[in-house]
Amino acid sequence: MYLLIILFLAVSSSLLYSQQVSNWQNYTDMKNVKSIVVDGSLFWGASDGGAFSYNTNNKSYTKYSKIDGLNGVLITAVTVDKYGKIWFGSSNGIIDVFDPQTKSFRSILDIFNTDKSSKVINELTAVGDTIFLSSDFGISLVNATNYLFIDTFSKFGELPSNISVNSIFNSGLIYACTDRGIAIQKAGATNLSAPESWNVYRTSNGLPSDSATKIVSFNNSIIAATSKGLALFNGSSWTPYIEQLNTRLINDIIVIGDSLFIISEKQNIFKFQNGELTQAYSSSENNIFKLNYSLSQGILAATSKGIYRVSDGTYIYPNGPLANLFPDVAVDNNGVLWSASSTSPGYGFYTYNGIEWSNFNTNTTPQLSTNTYYNVYIDQNNTVYLGSWGQGFTIIKNGNILNFNVANTGMQGEDDDPNYLVIGGFAKDSKNNIWVLNYGAIDRKNLTRSSNLEQWYSYPISEINTYVDESYYLVVDQYDTKWFAVQRGKQGLFYFNEGGNPDPLVTSDDFSGYLNKSTGLNHDFVTSLAVDRRGDIWVGTSLGVNIISNVGSVLSGNPQLRISSVFSLRQQTITAILVDPLNQKWVGTKQGLHLINSDGTSLLSTYNSTNSALLSDEITSLAIDENSGTIYVGTDNRGLTSFKTTSVKPVESFTELFAYPNPFILNNQNNLITIDGLIRDTDIKIVTINGKLVKQFTTPGGRVALWDGRDEFGDMVPSGVYFVVAFDQEGNNVAKTKIAVLRED
Repeated sequence: MYLLIILFLAVSSSLLYSQQVSNWQNYTDMKNVKSIVVDGSLFWGASDGGAFSYNTNNKSYTKYSKIDGLNGVLITAVTVDKYGKIWFGSSNGIIDVFDPQTKSFRSILDIFNTDKSSKVINELTAVGDTIFLSSDFGISLVNATNYLFIDTFSKFGELPSNISVNSIFNSGLIYACTDRGIAIQKAGATNLSAPESWNVYRTSNGLPSDSATKIVSFNNSIIAATSKGLALFNGSSWTPYIEQLNTRLINDIIVIGDSLFIISEKQNIFKFQNGELTQAYSSSENNIFKLNYSLSQGILAATSKGIYRVSDGTYIYPNGPLANLFPDVAVDNNGVLWSASSTSPGYGFYTYNGIEWSNFNTNTTPQLSTNTYYNVYIDQNNTVYLGSWGQGFTIIKNGNILNFNVANTGMQGEDDDPNYLVIGGFAKDSKNNIWVLNYGAIDRKNLTRSSNLEQWYSYPISEINTYVDESYYLVVDQYDTKWFAVQRGKQGLFYFNEGGNPDPLVTSDDFSGYLNKSTGLNHDFVTSLAVDRRGDIWVGTSLGVNIISNVGSVLSGNPQLRISSVFSLRQQTITAILVDPLNQKWVGTKQGLHLINSDGTSLLSTYNSTNSALLSDEITSLAIDENSGTIYVGTDNRGLTSFKTTSVKPVESFTELFAYPNPFILNNQNNLITIDGLIRDTDIKIVTINGKLVKQFTTPGGRVALWDGRDEFGDMVPSGVYFVVAFDQEGNNVAKTKIAVLRED
């Protein structure tokens, strides 16, 4: 029984350390604004990266995301009700209501929890105490005071059921704009759930197009915007309106005084006044979605580049990354996060220094050769390597930007175009050589090495006896063996070691090999690689994770590799693997983020978009700042999330030990004391001021350990002053601090 108690405490302690995460943060691009509303001096923007407000008085921004209580991620609509509350609709049907008085959110999940195939909220319209929701399956009415659904209308006349409604207009009668025509409430009809309560108008009734986007009242007439121009309603049929815009897609219209403002083809804003049409704004590089108006600021447009203020040509949006794409991320020695963007269209790369984002592309930084950077690697010297899709790679060293391609490296590109050089990854070996992985080398020399960035040597790999394509995820183990995945052609995992003679022309001492499902991998499709702190290779596949041990046997020419599988991830599609300072593995999948213990035998934690601040369940990239324990998680076109962990790189030797909070309030709320300043594998003793041992334990291995204020038997310690004594396992290095404990029974 005593042994079982000890084992239980050991396991509980391990779980305690592994699961301590805090300080969640979301980082998104909020430029792609889909809708705006004006509330006094505030502009509210609904964007693909969440929501934000802009204060015109002091020109300040406030951003809202999951960590603030905004459950929606892709925000598609926004309005303000008569009580001053801000309503947000999202692409997955979540409705979030923000109360500026309490600065809190309330989420309405009725639509989100339905079985509808598409739940997009296309528009929100406040009418008295009622919020009208135009969605992909009809019109819903919500009470603005108690947040309860009043009714939902999904069948309009002869139109198909659950038809998408783009917007509504309420003038005593409800007008619904759909992609199949315009439905108008019949005079006197009260049961709007009944199809016969609606009249339907289409091209046969004079509409330029069945696809209608907006209806307004202008000059005492009803005007409709469609995908082929504007139309005027005479009570029984429609006629074309504003001849110059016939056949043009009209995205939105609003009425300001005696003027009608019109968005055409997502690129032009027109003003129609006294029968004259003039152009107010035009852009071939900016999509315009919605219009709004501020008495003090004038016409405002929700665009793909922010809220556009027509009066002075200003784009309004908060600081953030250039896009919500994070295919690969890395942290440099100064704690700065670097992220690649995408293959096509490319957005360059972006950095985050803990305060603000900086964006780099060929417009902001002409020295760059491309915008299609999709992977990033940072070596121990803080040199940054950025791999591109087609234009080789860029190295940033001591602030200098160096571009490399076929011409100055001798590398050969893809089969269709030898000059089209795609980079699959980077890694450094123990001799400080940089190795570059060629995604699809036509000469079959997929690995290229340089020691000085001036001379480059490409290596033939005997196992690659045919052209292979889509080479990714280069890592180097402690024996300088290079490992990488091939996803097309000869799928699987390759390894290569150039032996004692690095000359690529001398192949007699080279070692190479190939692993796939037939040799022990879960699947031929390898999706990620990592080398852990024991030297094992962790291999992510489309069917879970394998661990490859005894990798040094590769150099014998007769490798005796041991391949095992991580049972808890056996059915997961793996997208990223990160090894933290405690040798734990953070594994990204298409179903969230999983924390695995050091040897892969236990699943310690799972985080997803439901139980955490993650913006999506589909993880694309992982990185850690080992000096702070901050982990960054990139997702699929939803943005980036970070959180703090206790997985912090240990110090080399004891200098000063900290314990906080101090004093520590001890109760049953599962509070923890953090002990900071540890070397690797520290042993800790908690003793009373009289020298009585209270608890002894071994730390997880990093700079930080935790104590729950309990003794060896799990009982809360009495109030008093306690010494924390830390020492290495040989007893040669010792450090101590003290902490006051105030117990609340």
